[in-house]
Amino acid sequence: MRQIDMTGRACPLPVVEAKKALAPPETQGIVIKVDNKIAVQNLEKMASSRGYSLSFKEADDGSFDVTIQKGPDFGEYENNSLSILKKSVMNGPGPIDKNLVVVIGSDTLGRGEEELGKILMKSFIYSLSELDIAPSSVIFMNRGAYLAAKGSNTVSDIKRLEEKGAEILTCGTCANYYNLTDSIEAGAITDMYKITEIMAQARSVINI
Repeated sequence: MRQIDMTGRACPLPVVEAKKALAPPETQGIVIKVDNKIAVQNLEKMASSRGYSLSFKEADDGSFDVTIQKGPDFGEYENNSLSILKKSVMNGPGPIDKNLVVVIGSDTLGRGEEELGKILMKSFIYSLSELDIAPSSVIFMNRGAYLAAKGSNTVSDIKRLEEKGAEILTCGTCANYYNLTDSIEAGAITDMYKITEIMAQARSVINI
């Protein structure tokens, strides 16, 4: 059974790597090592949602060896997932949810410590890039423009979203205000009318 060491890796990486490892049909199970109970709980939720079985053992050093195996309900989950993908609107290289637009108006997520906010934002964008069905558009406004600019640790994840077919847009007024017009490395710069039009036509908008 494949062993995966995810100690020291922040959320959502243990869950994402577990999903990737279990994706091949021939893989029946894995053992993934994590170093905190929250990671175990997150893996439990993922396993439950996909019809996997999960057990874990706590080591003397406080780490956890989590065993995840495909259970009898996995085939039903797999068939349902394929049905969802077939019904999805295809746009470019991957399935796109044309009803969903994500608007990011800051370079931090939530209120509180700025350092934690930046970690959470990195985690959010990475998670967004790992979705099976990408949003149709991801829009960066105000200080969110920094996330798509040169030097940001989120650029590679944003480019991955773009590769999956999501439209990546940065507010031109915002980029100009922060002197980022020549530094935007992912997607394109656009105007507020275009942004408003996209948001108005979307059935669902996540605004953070």
